[in-house]
Order: sequence, then structure tokens, then C-alpha cells
Amino acid sequence: MRFSLRDNQLPLLTTKRVFWRGVSEELIWFLRGETNAKLLADKGIHIWDDNGSRAFLDSRGLTHYEEMDLGPVYGFQWRHFGADYTSFNDNYDGKGVDQIKRIVETLKTNPSDRRLLFTAWNPAALDKMALPPCHLLGQFYVNPNTQELSCMLYQRSCDMGLGVPFNIASYAFLTILIAKATGLKPGELIHTLGDAHVYKNHVDALQQQLTRVPRRFPVLVFKKERDYLEDYEVGDVEVVDYDPYPTIAMKMAV
Repeated sequence: MRFSLRDNQLPLLTTKRVFWRGVSEELIWFLRGETNAKLLADKGIHIWDDNGSRAFLDSRGLTHYEEMDLGPVYGFQWRHFGADYTSFNDNYDGKGVDQIKRIVETLKTNPSDRRLLFTAWNPAALDKMALPPCHLLGQFYVNPNTQELSCMLYQRSCDMGLGVPFNIASYAFLTILIAKATGLKPGELIHTLGDAHVYKNHVDALQQQLTRVPRRFPVLVFKKERDYLEDYEVGDVEVVDYDPYPTIAMKMAV
């Protein structure tokens, strides 16, 4: 799938309302390297509650984790790849490889680099994660003629009803943020799906969604710019002209 991000167009699906505040809060949480799901829950974002529950952690053999400690998931790998994970209470500043920082720095100094990759897939740490990463590999590319930044995302496991619409918006937001931080223009999001699946309890909802004619995507407007990606707050950006159809309820598979 390909989505234009030009002029800060945000591919927030319109055939149902997508939970933008959840998308943006989670991405900022990733960018801060956080692994504590309670930080999201306290803001009314409950997408990680089930995976951080005592019962789920115990089922993964993570009996030593505190409840809502997700282990070295997405944000930890983005900002501290290779660091030894102990708990969400510990400080990991300066530990591991900060993949996001490297990408930003390289885009500023060598935008034609073919190694502008980041990954959340760390085989040595998978058993320490509450949930192994579904969206796991991104690569950035700069068009030398237009100075546009594009991102190619590979996702191994793709929940078409709930997860994928969220992931599209999240990586579009990430690409727009990095373009802003590096003086580039947003280009495209190219999304490659591995195992794309529809859960049985989502079929009726998706059939309803398929009857709806897509509308124009909204635009992301910056109300405040930050020096560092992790310093952004949800209120620093605004989604303008988002005109979705009503919400379609679907339950998350755990």
C-alpha cells in the first residue's frame, strides 16, 4: 500500500473514525523509549492494558515483571537496541543503540545513505517482551530531486480490522515528524504486509466498512515545533479537516 504524505497529508482512514489521540500518544511513548503501559492508561489510552495485565504477563513467563511492564518492546528497541532490559523502573540513558537518533543525524549529513533503517525485531529479546513486534522494520529514503522523505514499513503480522489502520497513521506521523526535524518534505509511506489477517469477530464490521466510500484524508498542522522528537506533545499538532464515518466497534484479539 502507498500513501502520499505530501503537504502533511495524514492517511487517517475515513471509512471509520480512527483513534488519533491513541495513535499520537502511543508514537510519542515509543519515541521516548517507554515500556510502561500505565503511562498510556493514565491518559485514557488503554490499547496495551490487556498485554500488560498480570494474567497475560504470567502466560508469557514474565512473572517477575510488575503489572503493565511490557518489557523491551518497540520504543525500547528504537532508542536502546541491544541494551539489557531489567524493568520499566530503570534508567537506560546512553545504553544500547539509539536507532532513531542515528537516522535523524544521518539524514542531516548523508541523506542518500542506504542504511537508514530501524527495527524493533531483536531475536535475543523476544522472550522478554509482552508481545513481539508486529510492525518491525522501517527504512527511510530521500528523493534527491524533490528532497522528499519517504518511509517503507514492513509489518509481519497485520490485524486488518484494528491494527493496520492504527499503524498506517502512526508511521505516517513518524515520517512527517522526522521530515520536520531534518528539514525535508514528507513524501510517501509504503506499507508492506506480511501475514495479513481478519479475525472472525471482525468480519461483519469490516463488511460494513467496505460499503463506505473513502473521503479525502486530513492534514497535520504543527502548532509548535520541538528540537527533539521525544519532546513532542500531542497538543503540538492538530489534525485538520478530518471527516470520517462513524466509529465501528471491534474487539482486540489477545
